[in-house]
Amino acid sequence: MKLSKKLTLSVSVLLLVFGLGSCKKYLDRPLDANISERDVFTNFRSFQGFTEELYHALPDMTKSTWNNEWNMGDDMLSTTNANYRINAEFDNGNYRAWQTGGGGWDNSWLDDNGSGPNNLGTDPQRKGLWPLSWYGIRKANVGLANLDKLTNATDEEKNVLRGQLLFFRGFFHFQLMSFWGGLPYIDTVLSSSATLTLPRLSYRETALKAAKDLEDAAALLPKNWDASPVGQLTQGLNKQRVTSSTALAIKGRNLLYAASPMQNQMETGVNDYDAELSKQAADAFARVIRMSESGESQYKLLPWDKWSENVFTISPDGRHPGYPEVIFGPPTYESWRSRWSLVNMFIPPPLGGEAGISSPAANYVNYFGMANGLPLDAAGSNYDPSDPWSNRDPRFYKSITYDGVRMIRGTGNADYRFANLFNGGNLRLESTASRSGYLVRKFVTDGCNNVDNEWNNINIVVPYLRLADVYLMYAEAVLHGYGTPQSSVPGTLTAVEAVNKVRTRAGIPGVDQRFLGSKEAFMSELMRERAVELAFEGLRWHDLRRWNVADQMKYREKTVIDFDRGPNGKPINLRERVVVTRVFEKKHNWLPLPNNQVNLYPSFGQNEGW
Repeated sequence: MKLSKKLTLSVSVLLLVFGLGSCKKYLDRPLDANISERDVFTNFRSFQGFTEELYHALPDMTKSTWNNEWNMGDDMLSTTNANYRINAEFDNGNYRAWQTGGGGWDNSWLDDNGSGPNNLGTDPQRKGLWPLSWYGIRKANVGLANLDKLTNATDEEKNVLRGQLLFFRGFFHFQLMSFWGGLPYIDTVLSSSATLTLPRLSYRETALKAAKDLEDAAALLPKNWDASPVGQLTQGLNKQRVTSSTALAIKGRNLLYAASPMQNQMETGVNDYDAELSKQAADAFARVIRMSESGESQYKLLPWDKWSENVFTISPDGRHPGYPEVIFGPPTYESWRSRWSLVNMFIPPPLGGEAGISSPAANYVNYFGMANGLPLDAAGSNYDPSDPWSNRDPRFYKSITYDGVRMIRGTGNADYRFANLFNGGNLRLESTASRSGYLVRKFVTDGCNNVDNEWNNINIVVPYLRLADVYLMYAEAVLHGYGTPQSSVPGTLTAVEAVNKVRTRAGIPGVDQRFLGSKEAFMSELMRERAVELAFEGLRWHDLRRWNVADQMKYREKTVIDFDRGPNGKPINLRERVVVTRVFEKKHNWLPLPNNQVNLYPSFGQNEGW
């Protein structure tokens, strides 16, 4: 990853590949031209081209490999013939499966699938979080070290470049430590010939350094690129660029993770939140919320009828999902690959899918409460086990396919037009279809099949962070920083008001009064709210670990439902049973580091227990 005096930069590396503007705005060089450092770093356009390679280093979880899995907690259950998927590997205790050659089917978006260490082309299957995060840190440091060469630029242009570079340095460190724990914080350009001696920092130490970079970035980045002078060259094409809100939202998540019980117990021995870090996280989130609600930023909650566009769109031109709610996410390279995400992950073989799929675990589906806003087991919820799928939270119907739901719009393949998920039904197959009695709905429509072929126009992108998550994390940070559901950062929403913003969008009542009398009661409902609103978006594994509950049996056991279909089409003889108990010890809070890299120098070291 050493940057030589002469840089060979191909257009494929520097082009704006995700609709951020015409490449000629930033690059006016022939293919594979040799460009000196002076050419790259002395003017804004070429320096911005150099910086934009950092956006290429963001893996798209949904398209990274043919058989990828981005849900690694208690939320998903693989068919018995898909035990090579990373979720199933973790269930069995093989946490080395995140790495190519780790025992799975080389299917983790965390690694690069053996394609080389730092592929920055447009093939999303050749991008891994581990190698590209280190590459991104290196590249950000190279850019920061060369900012003094930038002579042909306005002060605003210099600030925007510095802001992006600081953001990505902080973000990539956060990405790494959220999976592997505290790490050396690399804020200089390391020499390839020098002896490596950087010590590993604690999680808290690493998080505070990342927070400093992200705060500094927030002060330099535009609140809205289209409304800033520097964004005029790419007016209308700036939706995915990092902003002040992006930096603050990632800073808040970074600090909330550091404040959470697992990390705080590692630092202090106390299995509870760090109140001071929680307050700092709440302040960062509050600033994001204020910019959104004042109109200073472009970020807004999508209306309910477009809620699914947070994760997918249906359009012939591969329109990128998420605007204006998604604050940060990976770029789209080839939207057509979304079809393969579906057929390999969620579409049963009779509808055009592959031999094995993943379905929602029944224990996780139980988090989806009732239309009156109450959990299934709360007094007054009106949950009826003989009619279990009626009057549920509206997000249930957008996220979960249950027995009898339409699967095909057209007239072909009539036997599979509706989901037959009862015991003995043609889609209830432990080895190749639904193991749990449910299917994922969140990323598909009833046209995503080999009859209707709507999947040809689908673009799925799981965001790294969206505004609804900010509201929920703000509520959590306020609760544990200031002490009650009614607390707030001065001048911003209370914790309960923030949660209710998200619930109101879905058309359900606010948090019931019975959950507002104590921190513990409110936290239980907040945990459930996160499970429902953010279902299958790759966050559950992080949440369970940081809450320090991943070792509890209720989160290790994965269940299925057995039932027969009664004469009226409703389930009868419904019962729930455990089919998987995840292997989990304290060492599994962190993934093992690659042995060939931890042995590079003695002070780096492997994670405890590995």
